Amino acid sequence: MFVACVVLAPVGAHAQWWHSGPRDFEDCADLAEKAKTKEDKTAQLADCNAKFAGRRKPGGGYTYYDFMQDRSFDIAGPNPTPEEQKKIDQEYTVYLGKQRRSDMLAAYNAQQLQRQEKEQEKQAPPPQVQPVTPRSEPEKVPVPVANPLKQAARIKAAQCAKNSFSCDWPRLSQSLDDLKKLFSPPTPPPKTAKRG
Repeated sequence: MFVACVVLAPVGAHAQWWHSGPRDFEDCADLAEKAKTKEDKTAQLADCNAKFAGRRKPGGGYTYYDFMQDRSFDIAGPNPTPEEQKKIDQEYTVYLGKQRRSDMLAAYNAQQLQRQEKEQEKQAPPPQVQPVTPRSEPEKVPVPVANPLKQAARIKAAQCAKNSFSCDWPRLSQSLDDLKKLFSPPTPPPKTAKRG
């Protein structure tokens, strides 16, 4: 019986080659799609993400996306080798150096701009101060007022009955005064006495 266990043990160990696990993220994700519940599917996809850093490229090979650099790297397998990881880390160090220099240059340029603005303020003449006048209502334009005597005459004339003597008399009287002025000789201006 002991011999049977020894003989069967190696056969069991070699039998796993046809039932191996997923070879990359895409295979793992395909298996996760077959999960019975949504929670199982989510958990299996998270496990796939943890096991495989690279993603399969359409033409073959794999790519690794480094979110810290917002950049992708070509890699040989589903996970970066130690050498590939070292290269990615070196690229990240270069990336950080460029970012640091860019930040320093931006800060320096901002300081220079502030200095220039201060110098221009010192050299510029002081601004002219315009006196401020409080806003008031717009000036009212006087409206011409009719002569009260003429206005009274117009009102009276409008109220008079036609062909009545009391209404026609002022007009007739004015006409007679105008005729007198026409036919009377002009009066000479008063003479001043000469002193001798």
